[in-house]
Amino acid sequence: PLPRQSTADYLTGCTDINERQYAPGRSAADVPSTSSALESAYRLSKYAQDNADVLEKYKIAMATDKADQEAFRQSVAADKKKGVSQKSPYTLGFTGQQRLQDRFQLYTSFTLSTALALVIGGAFFALPTTSAGAFTRAGLLFAALLTTCLDAFMEMPTQMVGRPILHKQTNYSMYRPSAVAIANTFADMPFSAARVLIFNICVYFMSNLNRSAGGFFTFHIFNYIAFLTMQGFFRTFGQLCTNFDSAFRLAAFFIPNFIEYTGYLEPVNSMKRWLFWIYYLNPIAYAWQGIMENEFRRINLTCDGTYIIPRNGGDVTKYPAGLEGNQVCTLFGSTGGAATVSGHQYVFAGYGLDTTDLWRRCFLVLLGMFFFFQLTQVIALEFFPQYVVNVGFKIFAKENAETKKLNEAQQAKKAARLEQAHGDEKLLEEVEKTEREEIIADRPYRKTFTWENLNYIVPVPGGTRRLLHDVNGYVKPGTLTALMGASGAGKTTCLDVLAQRKNIGVISGDVLVDGRPLTSDFARGTAYAEQMDVHEGTATVREAMRFSAYLRQPAEVSIEEKNAYVEEIIELLELQDISEAVVFCLGVEARKRLTIGVELASKPELLLFLDEPTSGLDAQSAWNLVRFLRKLADQGQAILCTIHQPSSLLFESFDRLLLLETGGETVYFGDIGSDSHIIRNYFARHGAVCPANVNPAEYMLEAIGAGVAARVGDRDWKDVWLDSPECSAVRKEIAAIKERGLAQPAPDGEALSTYATSFFYQLKLVVERNNRALWRMPDYIFTRLFVCMFISLWVSLSFLQLGDGVRDLQFRVFAIFWVCVLPAIIMSQIEPMFIMNRRIFIRESSSRIYSPYAFAVGQLLGEIPYNILCGIVYWALMVYPMGFGQGSAGVNGTGFQLLVIIFMMLFGVSLGQLIAAISPSVQVAVLFNPFIGLVLTTFCGVVIPYPTMNSFWRAWLYQLSPYTRTLAAMLSTELHGLVITCQSDEFYTFNPPSGQTCAEWANDFVDVFGGYLNNPNATSSCQYCEYRTGDEFYTPLNISFDNRWRDVFIIFAFFVFNVLVTIAASRFLRYAKR
Repeated sequence: PLPRQSTADYLTGCTDINERQYAPGRSAADVPSTSSALESAYRLSKYAQDNADVLEKYKIAMATDKADQEAFRQSVAADKKKGVSQKSPYTLGFTGQQRLQDRFQLYTSFTLSTALALVIGGAFFALPTTSAGAFTRAGLLFAALLTTCLDAFMEMPTQMVGRPILHKQTNYSMYRPSAVAIANTFADMPFSAARVLIFNICVYFMSNLNRSAGGFFTFHIFNYIAFLTMQGFFRTFGQLCTNFDSAFRLAAFFIPNFIEYTGYLEPVNSMKRWLFWIYYLNPIAYAWQGIMENEFRRINLTCDGTYIIPRNGGDVTKYPAGLEGNQVCTLFGSTGGAATVSGHQYVFAGYGLDTTDLWRRCFLVLLGMFFFFQLTQVIALEFFPQYVVNVGFKIFAKENAETKKLNEAQQAKKAARLEQAHGDEKLLEEVEKTEREEIIADRPYRKTFTWENLNYIVPVPGGTRRLLHDVNGYVKPGTLTALMGASGAGKTTCLDVLAQRKNIGVISGDVLVDGRPLTSDFARGTAYAEQMDVHEGTATVREAMRFSAYLRQPAEVSIEEKNAYVEEIIELLELQDISEAVVFCLGVEARKRLTIGVELASKPELLLFLDEPTSGLDAQSAWNLVRFLRKLADQGQAILCTIHQPSSLLFESFDRLLLLETGGETVYFGDIGSDSHIIRNYFARHGAVCPANVNPAEYMLEAIGAGVAARVGDRDWKDVWLDSPECSAVRKEIAAIKERGLAQPAPDGEALSTYATSFFYQLKLVVERNNRALWRMPDYIFTRLFVCMFISLWVSLSFLQLGDGVRDLQFRVFAIFWVCVLPAIIMSQIEPMFIMNRRIFIRESSSRIYSPYAFAVGQLLGEIPYNILCGIVYWALMVYPMGFGQGSAGVNGTGFQLLVIIFMMLFGVSLGQLIAAISPSVQVAVLFNPFIGLVLTTFCGVVIPYPTMNSFWRAWLYQLSPYTRTLAAMLSTELHGLVITCQSDEFYTFNPPSGQTCAEWANDFVDVFGGYLNNPNATSSCQYCEYRTGDEFYTPLNISFDNRWRDVFIIFAFFVFNVLVTIAASRFLRYAKR
């Protein structure tokens, strides 16, 4: 072993071609150097035989003396909790394992659920038991049930997030995987029951549903069991699917079907026979049947107002004020002359529901589905575990002509150097030494970085805390400086302060470059390799470095020069073999080298900062990394690096050390010296003598009290340092550095800028990288395309070739309403992607690579082409199968609808990015989606028609919903001029007074309110169709064909607003306090 080298470091060094050294007279030819040769040498050695002998003696001793075994068994038994079998590998019982499960965002979910309940209750406030409240009451029950059921969607990503913990704990035999499924359900039940109860109380009583105990508790039970069933449904998906995109596609297959085939959007008797089976497999359908039948069987609906035919209006006053024998109510299930309709008749005629025996038909089936999904969770966790395992292979991008040529040149250089190394190692060392001397001789003047009396104070509860106290030091070009200290001593804090990365607290002292204050281009002139290796995962090693070089080197440097410099960095860091490897598959050491390479690609003129680059690496990888840093320093780069307890060999590679103790106090700053003799002498002079066989880096930490032992000496080491001649010498050296620096010409102030390149060049490269990343993530794009394609196709099949009847008018409304579902789907996918990319941006923005404006706009532009494609696919599968374009707008109208759909897709992208930009995490971002989706869809005029909407909401929230404009633009275009022909079961039938024809009795009403009489000359059973054209349908809904272009531009204005807020949030909200 080398002097002061530990046994562990020596043994790992023997396996590394770059670290091992042969004894005099020996070489690779007669010393085992490969893995197989080292194994064979060990098996033939006396050490292997001695180890086998010791093992055999141990087995014999264990066979004869059972005392130790019995003691071990008793210890294991003592660890087991009450009720656990002695043969069980677990120390905790099944129920105990369940109790240890986590409660995820409990309080947030309660707050959100209550807010949603208040919104729904306010939207449907005090519904009357009249004809005006009939359709709206069904909409309320549908909205309440859907809100509760889709609230369980969060379980799907939650299951995926928890997989690593589940995998680790089950591998430790802490519990069976299936225990998690049962535990999640039982652990959630008390809290979900309370949450749903609060939700149901607010909705039920604010909206004036039937005020009876039986009615409320039946509503609550159905709603809650539906929630638990859908919770198990989404958890099963989260456990079975390998990634979020595949789970999202699977959910997108079922959720639209569940919503469409609940029985509300499309009544049972109107469903296509070949898709009717979905209704029977739909848990939401059974819950909706239950709450609909529960509510309407308890009430009778009174017909009044606009639901009476014929009636007075305008200048017409000849009809009775109430409903009498020669009039009819338009409610489902009504009969001529009857002023009331029973709830049972209404739901049977309108929705095909039977209010008898709902507990057997609905509740037992729903309960069975709940238990079924509990079983699927158990099976999924026990037999289909979906754990992401690092298989250790690398993925390489396909070479083009340029990269192939570059790779061949790199490999040729590497092969020549290896051949030279095998030929004559001493000659190679001499060549490298000569190269270093030439580099030093030709090195241009570089500036020196200094800091004096550096202090850093941060706010804490109850006051402030000083993290750095009067720290002094410098980093010269061509030197490698280590920053060390105990945990919590402020190593990373000091590095961040020096690199100007702190955005909270108060910094005081002088941080200078050649004696001058830092300028706006300081971040560009430095590089900072952070401890966490954050990179764009789909880029290759070469692409990542080029991106940094293009945006961080001066704009006047040509692309050819930047590319050539990147190739030099690749060679310097020995990344030739993986230059085309995709980043996300790299190992820890390779990612560390890439992090350094990305920073070096900026060609930092001043300084390279590194925060614990060896953390997480084994001894061999750490040695290789420090060897690379040494090569960089030898080429003239100034490096300041935090490092934690390096080996003696690593410590030898550094030129200078800044040592801190707790509180950010300086203990030592100065040279290390060969065999660490300078720093050893310093500590020895003050009573801390390092033994000959001890690592100096570890010993000095122990000496200052940073280890487990007490510090050496009576005085505090910070006081020793302040009184030492070395401290005075540092101050004098800093003064001399400043004097020499100020003698140099001052930089041109006009040439300084925050960013090296223009905004449009930044935007171009950011968009190019985003497009490349999306192209290499086909799952991400395919998932959105699949969702749009599937929803459009399934809705089209459900409403295939719509006719011109009144029922088909309502189906067209629901078909167009599905366009408003698209933004919610896009948002759910956009938000995680934006926040993940923001993590990369936060790291890159600290180095002033590109501006937040380029980031925000680049994120949007990268998404636009794919969303336009998705919009076209959705439009094509919607308008043609459903038979759109039959109105007077014709083919031009379908083209207009394509424009609306594309704008809605863009609105969804911008809204998702806005929510992500203002959210600190994905978990918080997705909590906004149900609330925003519910508000926008509830107040757009479909769930609550405009005439029946509360005037308070109609005055502002209805106007602010972009979905209002979407429905208005598409519906007016589709129905304008469409001639309506009622089907036989769509006419309202009434008898005229004796002696009058249908026309004589009802023509005045028809002239005012529209529609037509099918048999005007009849004297009985008058058949009235409510609409003559589609215009008569949408006009009472506050929709106008003349305003459709205005509505489209309002949608675009919402899109622009979202983009502007996203840009502002990206600029001012980083959620990265340092």
